Amino acid sequence: MAPLTVRAAAERLGVSYSALKQWIYKGTVRTVRTGGGHHRVPEREVDRMLAAQGKLPRIRARRPRTTGLLVSISGRNQLRGIVEEVRADGLLAQVRLRIGDQRLTAVITRDAVDELKLRRGEEALAIIKSTEVMIARSSS
Repeated sequence: MAPLTVRAAAERLGVSYSALKQWIYKGTVRTVRTGGGHHRVPEREVDRMLAAQGKLPRIRARRPRTTGLLVSISGRNQLRGIVEEVRADGLLAQVRLRIGDQRLTAVITRDAVDELKLRRGEEALAIIKSTEVMIARSSS
């Protein structure tokens, strides 16, 4: 994903544009420079700063509906992230989440995407349920 403008990064961090510019000048925030000399903030840097401030994205709790919506779950393997891409075709959809500097891809039903209203840039929660774990090593 392309680095963010300083203004977009400041908005995600919940700080003013001028405050973020000062952090950039002091070296607190790592940036890349465009050919024209403008600063761009990589998303992993924004995620690093949010984690350092204890402000990782949180999923807002939904109010229970009469349709039987779950409000809590027993699964422990939960990863919070941002929807990076949603591709739907026919009955299935591919959803890619950005979790820190990692990417997680899941294939779910198109109906689930519609019901959850999954859109790029929105917060989402990946819940991992598995009965097997595999270990691998590269050949040396």
